[in-house]
Amino acid sequence: MIKITRLNHQELVINAEHIEFVEATPDTVISLVSGKKMVVSESVDEIINRVIAYKQAIARIQVKNPGNSPE
Repeated sequence: MIKITRLNHQELVINAEHIEFVEATPDTVISLVSGKKMVVSESVDEIINRVIAYKQAIARIQVKNPGNSPE
């Protein structure tokens, strides 16, 4: 999950696994696999960095607890 901010300054958390793509139009638009689109105040690079940090955190958890990884 990553925290984002809508243009009206409302913060929310979205599932990073559901992001299909992110584009700058010039506002940053996050498109989810459900087809929903969100316009956010973060830049494309900020979103990328948050997704990378999320994925790294998940990987660290799986390395520490290999018996708990889903398969």
